[in-house]
Amino acid sequence: MAIEAVREYLKQWDADKRIIEFPTSSATVELAAQAAGCEPARIAKTLSFLVDGHAVLIVAAGDVKVDNAKYKALFHTKAKMLSPEQVTEMIGHAVGGVCPFGVKQGVEICLDESLKRFATVFPAAGSSNSAIEVTMEELEKFSGSSRWVDVCKMR
Repeated sequence: MAIEAVREYLKQWDADKRIIEFPTSSATVELAAQAAGCEPARIAKTLSFLVDGHAVLIVAAGDVKVDNAKYKALFHTKAKMLSPEQVTEMIGHAVGGVCPFGVKQGVEICLDESLKRFATVFPAAGSSNSAIEVTMEELEKFSGSSRWVDVCKMR
């Protein structure tokens, strides 16, 4: 179960006990915002892409979408999202619970600038009914992110 892998992964920072398990689904931005009791923009959604044969995760605010021109300028390829099967196989989490924590080796994790306007955000924690509230500094540290990027635009 991916939430257990995330819980184990977050133990190294004593953050495992901060995982929130909701009685309802948090698999979409809207559902996660309702479950966490926050505005949808503060949900840190994790989007999965295929770039040159490897998986790239982009963690972005819940109220933005990928800007294809910015994405192509940065990655030098058209945005191609992973299929649900590829997500599970390449990332290690299933769609609905994808997060930047405890992912498989070789996955590149990028944090989008859209998150920086918040003191804290709520990324998923490996299941379709979980999250963890983190600061930007914690998100950087816990995710092992390779970089901050600017590939999104407001909806």
